[in-house]
Amino acid sequence: MEAWKSAFRVRCVSPARAIEAVQSGNRVVLGHAAGEPRDLVRELVRQADRLRGVEIVHMVPLYSCEYVRPEYKEIFTHNALFVGADSRDAINDRRADYTPCFFSEIPRLFREGILPVDVALIQLSPPDEHGYMSFGVSVDYTMQAARSARLTIAEVNSQMPRTHGSFIHVSEVDFLVEADYPLPEIPSPPISEVEERIGSNIASLVPDGSNLQLGIGAIPDAVLKFLGDKKDLGIHTEMFSDGVVQLCEQGVVTNRFNNLSPGKLTASFLMGTRRLYDFVNDNPGVDMRPVDYTNNVMVAGRLEKLISINSALEVDLKGQVCSEMIGPKQFSAVGGQVDFVRAASASPGGKSIIAFPSTGRNGAVSRIVAILSPGACVTTSRNDVHFVITEYGVADLRGKTVRQRAEELISIAHPDFRRMLKSQAM
Repeated sequence: MEAWKSAFRVRCVSPARAIEAVQSGNRVVLGHAAGEPRDLVRELVRQADRLRGVEIVHMVPLYSCEYVRPEYKEIFTHNALFVGADSRDAINDRRADYTPCFFSEIPRLFREGILPVDVALIQLSPPDEHGYMSFGVSVDYTMQAARSARLTIAEVNSQMPRTHGSFIHVSEVDFLVEADYPLPEIPSPPISEVEERIGSNIASLVPDGSNLQLGIGAIPDAVLKFLGDKKDLGIHTEMFSDGVVQLCEQGVVTNRFNNLSPGKLTASFLMGTRRLYDFVNDNPGVDMRPVDYTNNVMVAGRLEKLISINSALEVDLKGQVCSEMIGPKQFSAVGGQVDFVRAASASPGGKSIIAFPSTGRNGAVSRIVAILSPGACVTTSRNDVHFVITEYGVADLRGKTVRQRAEELISIAHPDFRRMLKSQAM
C-alpha cells in the first residue's frame, strides 16, 4: 500500500472525534460558501456544552449559521469577513461582529498571524492516486487557513468536485472525516425587465477578447444573456456561476486572449447548481487559485481588457459608491469589489463598471442620491469609479469634474427623482 493511503486511514476519524480537538478560546476558520464542511460545523454546535469563547471566522454562509443564535452567545462568537443573509441580523444585533477587509487581503491576515488560526475546518475532494486532495469549489482564503492553522480538520466529501490549480496532501491534514452529500445549490434568479436593460447596457461596453470579472445574481446573469454575439471572451474572477458554463458551451468564452492563463477560466471559489459543479469537475480548463492571486491588483491588472462588473446599494452625486451598508446597518461587505475596480483601472484597455437598478424599495427611493445615507460607508471611492450603469443608461465619470459627474449621474437616475436630484446638486 502506498504511504499516503496508510496516512489517510490513520487520520480518518468520526466527526465527533475530530471536533473534540477544538478547545474553548480557539479561533476556528471555516471553509467558504459551498466549501463549508457541513457535517463538521453541525458537530461543533452539538458539542457546544463543553465550549466557551470559540471564535468562528468565515465569509459567505450557505447553511443555517446555528452558532449565531442567542442561546450560543457565550459559546460562539462569529467574526464575519463578509455579511450574508444568515449572519446579517446577528451582526446588526451585536451577537456577532464584522471585520472590514478586502477579500484579497484575508490570506495575509492568516499567514502573517494578524488573525492567528487555531483550527481550520475545511472541505476537500477525495485524494488522487498520489494522495493530493483538491480544495474543490473553495480555494479563496480556505487554502491559506489550512496551511496556517495549528490544527487542520478536513471533511473529505465524495461529491466535492476535483478542481485543478490548488491541492493539499493527505500528510498535511491532522484529521480526515469522510462524508457523502451534495453541495448546496444556488439556482439562477429570475431576470426582470430592469435587469435585462442593465445587462444590455453593460454588454455594450464589452469588446471582443475581453476578460471578465463578474459574480452571481440577476445582473451578472443578465449581462451574460447579452454576450452571445461576442467572440473570444475570457474569465478571470473571484467566482463564477452557471451562466459562464453556458457561454463556454456556446463557444463565446474561449479564454483565447487571457494573457495570464491562456485557455483557462480562472476563479477562486464557485457557487451554482449541479451543472456548474459537474462542469468544473476534473476540468483542466478551470484554474482554481487562492484569492490573493485572483484578486491581487498586481496580478489581475496585467490582464488585457479586464472588465470588472460590480454592484452597489447607493451612489452619490460625487461618484462615491456604497455597496455594503443600508444606513448604519451592515448589509454585505466590500468583498472583491475594490480589488477588481483597481485591477481594471490598471489593465490595458480595462474598464470598471458599477451597475444597479435606479430605485429601491419597489420604486420608493432613488439609489442615486445627493449624499450617502447617514451612517453608511464608502466602499469604492469617487477617485476609483469609471462607469456607473442603471437601466437608464451609462454614466462615464472618467475625467469629469464634480459638476459634470452630478450631471452624468442624474441623467441615468429614475426620471421620477431627477428634478429632486438637480435641486440637491445646486
